[in-house]
Amino acid sequence: MRTLRTIAQVRAALVTPRRAGRSIGLVPTMGALHEGHLSLIRRARERCDLVVMSLFVNPTQFNERADLDGYPRDEVADAALAAAAGVDLLFAPAPGEVYPAGFATTVSVGEITEKLEGAYRGRAHFDGVATVVTKLLNIVGPDVAYFGQKDAQQAAVIRRLARDLDIPVRIETCPTVRDPDGLALSSRNARLSAGERERATALHRALTAIQRAVDAGERDPETACAIGRAELAGAQIELEYLELVSDDTFTPVLRIEDGTLAVLAARVGATRLIDNQPLSTARTTPSAAHPASPDAVRCGQRAAAGSINRGR
Repeated sequence: MRTLRTIAQVRAALVTPRRAGRSIGLVPTMGALHEGHLSLIRRARERCDLVVMSLFVNPTQFNERADLDGYPRDEVADAALAAAAGVDLLFAPAPGEVYPAGFATTVSVGEITEKLEGAYRGRAHFDGVATVVTKLLNIVGPDVAYFGQKDAQQAAVIRRLARDLDIPVRIETCPTVRDPDGLALSSRNARLSAGERERATALHRALTAIQRAVDAGERDPETACAIGRAELAGAQIELEYLELVSDDTFTPVLRIEDGTLAVLAARVGATRLIDNQPLSTARTTPSAAHPASPDAVRCGQRAAAGSINRGR
């Protein structure tokens, strides 16, 4: 694996493989790698001739300076994991390389960024994500870019910007990777105490309860959400939102159909967590297995997108 620091180095390294017709996969990350990130890398390794991973803690998507300063950074450990998982090129630029002096452009996606996470975190968060992802896609020029399902609203934002800006890339999402107890993997999980960690498992139980209700024939969003809220209340979770929305526009649905997404955000102690569940109306029994192992992780074929893979 080669580590590159500049945009010029990345472009130069990709000239020969691109001319040879080799497929290029990109996995954007902010580091603090865990199994969720590694599953994306493995997927890219399976499907692409050359795998590029970016490692960049993007300052423009943080709401507070303290969160940016406190974000975990260990390039040596992340590089070792990336190399073992099959990354060919690691792009690890300094902030000044991505945002040089005089940088004055922002990519802003409308409508979808104004609700849910946009309402709680502010429009500037998604502007920061959209800008850095657009830059990464332009720098690398991948055939496919891989993202995780866990940050579902961000997925929809990236999908929209790629479509609206005619960026020639296929965006592919992979399922959320979970611990055996169902908690979605996230760098923020390390902030939970033992008791909070146990309570946090209620997030996935709530989403699973909603899917079970749908399996039983429930199609009313409010009734289904009430079932999920009851599960969270029992664990004393401080809920910010739990809604059933279209997985493309993130507008609330009037009836549960395929393409409906259950999304939630909650605080467990001082830690803010998010999760989501694509709902199926096929009335099949949901698998009890959580995709925490490489064999269990299988990416969807749907052209969608997901965090700049920060494992939030």
